[in-house]
Amino acid sequence: MSSFPSPARVSLILRLVLSSSPFTCFDFAMKLNLLLTVLSASLAVAAPISPRPVAHNEKRNTPLNTILTIILNNLPAVNGAIEAVESVITDFQNLISELTGISDTYNELGGACTDYTVIYARGTDDPGNAGVITGPPFFMALEALVGSSKVTVQGVNNYAASVATFLAGGDPVGSASMASEIEAAYAACPNTNLVASGYSQGGQVVHNALALLPAATVKWISSVVIFGDPDDGQAIPNMDASKVDTICHTGDNICEAGDIILPAHLTYGENAAAAAAFVVAHAST
Repeated sequence: MSSFPSPARVSLILRLVLSSSPFTCFDFAMKLNLLLTVLSASLAVAAPISPRPVAHNEKRNTPLNTILTIILNNLPAVNGAIEAVESVITDFQNLISELTGISDTYNELGGACTDYTVIYARGTDDPGNAGVITGPPFFMALEALVGSSKVTVQGVNNYAASVATFLAGGDPVGSASMASEIEAAYAACPNTNLVASGYSQGGQVVHNALALLPAATVKWISSVVIFGDPDDGQAIPNMDASKVDTICHTGDNICEAGDIILPAHLTYGENAAAAAAFVVAHAST
């Protein structure tokens, strides 16, 4: 079978890289560099990528970090209100997923109990139930520290993650869904180290979800990790502040209660290792 990218893949690459949108308008040299980079990555993953969710052991072996670093170094130079740039960011994440095979969907809750359970809320308009550029690097970093067989990952389902719900303070349905998933983990696996995590609007969802939970359930949670938190600085009721890791980059307008997306908001994958180390440091088993 030919290893050359499919027409659909090439179309996606060209649409993103050569876009005339003011939010993705690189100079020609940068565009050409990115095009060559992603085409090379595509040739490196010659087999067609199946749209099905990646199996637990299969996704753990995805060579994520090198490819993701290359892509992050060529992020679109976004600088605009979230409603204006959302499609660019979604396309970019879909491109990464398509080229590398990184899964954007994780539904592992309900299986055998593991030492760690991560309930994760994606950012606005991120694909799947976990996105690509922030959640998966974090999951992989945690697995690298403790072993993939010891980690369960569940993306929040029934969560629209729309611009409208972001502007309203976080999707209420998604917040209730996250609370329900945490309760399910508490009931089924009381000895797991539960990590409540989210990115961007997912941070709002974490705050909202934990506010819906009984105090005893919140106190049971081992750690909270939020990337690019719109509610930065707001305490979580019944949660020990020392167990909360809020990661906000300098210059990230979303962390300043704004609605402007800048490159600083798209690079939290770089903090994956530190976030994973925080989780392990606060584990009870």
